[in-house]
Amino acid sequence: MADTAGTGRAMKSADSLITHKRPEYSRLFITATILTSVIAAFGLLASGALANDHLTLPESVTGPETLLVKSLEEITESRMDSALSGVEQLLKTNPNFRLAHLIKGDLLLARSRPISNMGDTAGLSQQHIADLREEALARVQHHREPVSRNMTPKYLVQMPPEQNYAIIADTGKSRLYIYENVGGRPRYLADYYISSGKNGSQKLKEGDKKTPIGVYFVTANVPREKLTDFYGGAAFPINYPNEWDRRNGRSGFGIWIHGTPSDTYSRPPRASDGCVVLANEDLQTVAKRLQVGITPVIISDKIEWIKPDDTAVLRSKLIKHLENWRRDWESGNIEAYIGNYGQDFFSGNRNLAEWSQHKRQVNSAKNWIKVGIRNIGMFLYPGRDDLMVVNFDQEYSSNNLSNRIKKRQYWMRENKKGPWKIIYESAI
Repeated sequence: MADTAGTGRAMKSADSLITHKRPEYSRLFITATILTSVIAAFGLLASGALANDHLTLPESVTGPETLLVKSLEEITESRMDSALSGVEQLLKTNPNFRLAHLIKGDLLLARSRPISNMGDTAGLSQQHIADLREEALARVQHHREPVSRNMTPKYLVQMPPEQNYAIIADTGKSRLYIYENVGGRPRYLADYYISSGKNGSQKLKEGDKKTPIGVYFVTANVPREKLTDFYGGAAFPINYPNEWDRRNGRSGFGIWIHGTPSDTYSRPPRASDGCVVLANEDLQTVAKRLQVGITPVIISDKIEWIKPDDTAVLRSKLIKHLENWRRDWESGNIEAYIGNYGQDFFSGNRNLAEWSQHKRQVNSAKNWIKVGIRNIGMFLYPGRDDLMVVNFDQEYSSNNLSNRIKKRQYWMRENKKGPWKIIYESAI
């Protein structure tokens, strides 16, 4: 990331060129660079090409990103003084916002000479400048291509009553979305800029510096006193590698949602070793909505959006399968019960044959069985239409055992038109 001292030197040099009479800005010569994309994006906004009712704003319309975006839009309208005023206002409350420093430096330099590129200053690392350009593009693209409030991520098939919110991270767009649970259905609440793995997504092994793709859950809230400054004000580990990752030989550990060091407001879109990183003030807001052991963190490299009612058929089908499984277990018909499990089933170190043999032995000692399930959560796996993560509370009783546990199952459809079968099952 660009160092603030270097950026500050460039700004001081530019400030020294300003006389008591405010000179006119020199023409901004924009070449075919990332800045062109940024300016072009705001050209669409300024022309009204995007309908206002489709524009999703950050949770706070006066937040740092909104002020930054507004200043960039004013640049496209040649309102340089207003743009500079907005950036200076932003830096008063967020002096470590490096992208804002870079834009301010450009605006000051543009008063004295033409500039040909974003970050057209000497003495700064070109990689740092490229990182800041990528951040600017990611932030602008979010406002240029907003998601309709009438659409939701397809992964939230059913949210259980105890789960207040769901987190959806889009590594491709550098964005994190929060959805509120309203009667089991998701409702958009807010979204934030994020940074993710240096080498992209689809994590496969330890040290590959990639962010995993999948359905995960918050497993802990790391106490502030146990964190170094690098992680910002909070950190929330997730359960990577999950059951599906381990089955597919994926390795690694320590994938967290965390903040930024105190000397920087945000990090470039691709900057972490695999974690999901937010600005500290954004993380403080997100942290209030995270429930350890309950909140799902679904990470995708390209979110698929659907109309909320489009999950109704799939939800109804899975609930029916789950009820059949419960009823078959209660019936004592062990073969009907085992028929709910797929050929690729695994649990612990047991495959389907080994697990079935164990279940037959256990069942032979049962005179009666009662099974109740509630708090059902259903989450479709990113990038797949045939894999579902199902969580629920299970109440089990029989003539010789009684318990209550939280259970997780993975259901997979055997083919495009075939039935769904359980391929993994275990207590959480």
